[in-house]
This record gives sequence, structure tokens and C-alpha cells, in this order.
Amino acid sequence: MRFSPRLSALLLSILFTTAFSLQAQEQILTVDHYVPVFSWAPSMPGEQAQIYVRERVLPSTATRTRNLEDRVVLFIHGAGTPAEVAFDAPYDGHSWMAYLAAAGYDTFAMDTTGYGRSTRPHVMNDICNLSQQQQQDFVPATLSRPCPASYAFGATTIESDWHDINAVVEFLRETRQVEKVHLVAWSLGGPRAAGYTALYPDKVGRLVLLAPAYSRTRPATRPAVIPVPGPAFTKQSHQDFVSNWDRQVGCADQYRQPVSDAVWGAMLDSDPVGATWGSGVRRAPRTSTWGWGPEQVGATQNPMLLVAGAEDRQVPPARVMELYEDLGASQKVLLDLGCASHNAMWESNAGILFDASLQWLRDGTVDGVSSGTIARGYDE
Repeated sequence: MRFSPRLSALLLSILFTTAFSLQAQEQILTVDHYVPVFSWAPSMPGEQAQIYVRERVLPSTATRTRNLEDRVVLFIHGAGTPAEVAFDAPYDGHSWMAYLAAAGYDTFAMDTTGYGRSTRPHVMNDICNLSQQQQQDFVPATLSRPCPASYAFGATTIESDWHDINAVVEFLRETRQVEKVHLVAWSLGGPRAAGYTALYPDKVGRLVLLAPAYSRTRPATRPAVIPVPGPAFTKQSHQDFVSNWDRQVGCADQYRQPVSDAVWGAMLDSDPVGATWGSGVRRAPRTSTWGWGPEQVGATQNPMLLVAGAEDRQVPPARVMELYEDLGASQKVLLDLGCASHNAMWESNAGILFDASLQWLRDGTVDGVSSGTIARGYDE
């Protein structure tokens, strides 16, 4: 039986509230960590960076440091939004991290170099290192006219991201005394998390990838010349944020304005420098990508749940299906999530997404399915 998106979200909200009430005496903790790493980012090679890691966990879970195997989850962000905003949205019912933490998982979210509260390359402080087109948004308020770049190359690479991820995974394996860490990722977090898994499969348990940015035509090897020419970083204004989301709305009540407002507020809080530019922007490094193509995907055996939002215009469902078809793992499920955009975790069907991820991390199945495609969140 399929329920309407609104009813599905309501039922899952009731289930979550009931489960959480069992922990009524406990508050989900928020703990900040900073993991040092000598950077591989081409804009700051060899410099020490601090990778910000947010932890959400119940006090009772935090005390189980010798019994957390299969209970440690690391969230990895996409191309623009930092992880603590993407996965710990400050609005009731929309924190993916809190949902899993309430179920007894020790959850962490990391910002790779250049994002959120992690170290940002100094080249990201120069507005001239945006593309000429993105600079136009600041003319004439901040700039008299577009200006030449002081650093005309991508600030980070997929390889430097994998290096950051490995530092955090090793931190978690050591401090939580586990062999493997589960990974949950969104958008460009797909190549980040699953590309990392291809390099270190024995350090990773199960994966959940929402709207993974897979491409069968992505270059298989690193470019001949690093750094790659082009803008050092990108920006997103509030208008950019709203316009991009609204073009992916195909259902009534797909998302609520208070949630959008809360997410955007958290976005600016994560970037105090960008918040002062014009009416406020969120900055992100431009990341040169390669690898994680059909060959690596075909060799991957780690169990993987893929989620495709039916209304997603950034990573269309067809691209997620290509990943499902190419994936070598025998344990793989593709969840077709109705009434959902690229921002599914902030929308009305977030409860369906969160519940599916919990089932996958706990059981390796979604509604009893360990391999195949399923659809949820559609009207009758």
C-alpha cells in the first residue's frame, strides 16, 4: 500500500516521536571536533588544515565506546552546502543526524577543506577569484566592475577531499574503536564517499547515497596539470538558493517556508565572511573531479542504498539508475522517492528517506528488500 506524501511523512513523524519519547530523559548531544590534516588542496599544499566534524549522539550511546561497531556513521556533503547544514538542519524533523542518533548511532558530519567551519584556503577570501559571471552579482554594490583573479585555479580536488575524509575516518576508527565506518553522502558527496570507498573498502561498512553525482563519462585519471585553471570557488546567494529549489517542486506542500528559512540562516552562520558579501552568500571551493567511473563502481562490493528524488533537476533519476546498473555490489537498492527534489532531506518526505537509511544501516535491507528497486512517497 502506498500513502500520500503528506500521510507518509506524518506516519513517520509519529514513529520518530514515539521512538524519541523512549529517550525522553536524554538530550541528543552536539559535540564539535577538529581533525588536523596536512592539506593536499592545490591552493594550500602542505599547510595544516583543521577539518570540522560535528557529532550528534545520545549520552547513553556516547558511553559505549567499546561497543560501537556497526554504529558509527559519517555524513559527507555535496558541492556547496556544508555538512552540518545539509544533515543537521535546525528545524524539527529535518535533522538526518538526529534521527539516526535517536536510534542509537554515533553520527558525525565533516566539512572538507574550504567548507563551513573547516579551514578555508585564503584564496576564497578574494571576491575576484569567483567567475566573471558570479562577480556580476556584486557590481556595483561591492565591485565597480568584474576584476581579474589573484588565483585562477580550482581551490581543491577530489583527491584532496579523499585525503580529508581518510583523516576523519581514521580519527573515528581510533577514537570509537571500530574497524569500519558507515558513510552517508549527498550529491557530489557520492564521488567523495564512494570514491573513497573504492580506495579503502575495508574501512567502510554500508553506504547511503542521496542523489549521487555519478557520471559514466567523468575522466578516469587525474588531469595532467594540477591545479586546474578556472575560478577558485563559487557562491550561492539567497536568490540562487530559492530559485534552484523552486524549479524542482512538482508537488503541493513539497517543502515548507520555515524549513527553507532555517536552512538558509544556518548556511550564513556557517560562513561569517560570505555573510558580509552583498546581502549574504555561502561560499564553496571549486573542486576538480576525476575517477569513480564505471571501472571503480563495477568493482565496488560494499552494500549501497541509492536514493533518487523524482523531481531532482540537478542529478536526475536516470543518472542514479546508471549508477545502480553499473554497481558491482550484490547488495544494492535504488529507492525512487516521490515528491522529492535534490533537497529531499529538507522536504515533506524526509521521514521516508531517514527511515530507509536507518533500515539499510541496521539491516542491509529497505522494507525487506536487499537488492532491487523500490518506490516510496507517491500518491495513490
